[in-house]
This record gives sequence, structure tokens and C-alpha cells, in this order.
Amino acid sequence: MRLVDCPVRTSLDVIEGKWKPVILYHLMGGKKRFGQLRRLIPEASQKVLTQQLRELERDGILVRTVFPTSAMRVEYSFTREGESLRPAFTALCEWGRARQVALSRL
Repeated sequence: MRLVDCPVRTSLDVIEGKWKPVILYHLMGGKKRFGQLRRLIPEASQKVLTQQLRELERDGILVRTVFPTSAMRVEYSFTREGESLRPAFTALCEWGRARQVALSRL
């Protein structure tokens, strides 16, 4: 099997990145403003967070909505394609929680 034929590679091409899975996890709870994401992911620099949000937007996973107010407000949410990731991320979250419990028992 060639690497380009691998469906996991196709998936990872969209969601790989240090903070992309974490961004997607937080957006599973609903729309978030940029400032909210910064507070939820304080380890990510503003530059990297912006870059990864732009990549997710470019790949059709997120939509960026700008509200023209005096203090410009930007909000991110899933597109229809982004919503199609929800079952995979739900399963990943469930697996992660089970692993956290298992590790806490060691």
C-alpha cells in the first residue's frame, strides 16, 4: 500500500499538528471565540494557534466568522465536514478517559 492510499494518512493530513486535535476537542462543545481558545489552550502561542486555526479553516473543517464591532470579534465553529469528525473525536475522548483511569490505578 502506498502512503497516499492510506486513509489514516489522509485523516492525519488534516488534523495533525500539535494543537489541532485540542482545538477540535474544545470546539466539540460549541462555537468559541479566539480569546476563549487562547484561554483554553494557554500552552499554544498566539502565532501557532492562529496558524493551526487557519489551516483547519483552509481544509474546510472550521468556519471563521468575523463580527465587525468596535473590538473585532472572531468566532470559530465546525463546518458540516468538521461535524463529520465528531464521532471519531468522541471515540478518541472516550479512549483517552479510559486510559487516564487505567493509568491512575498504576
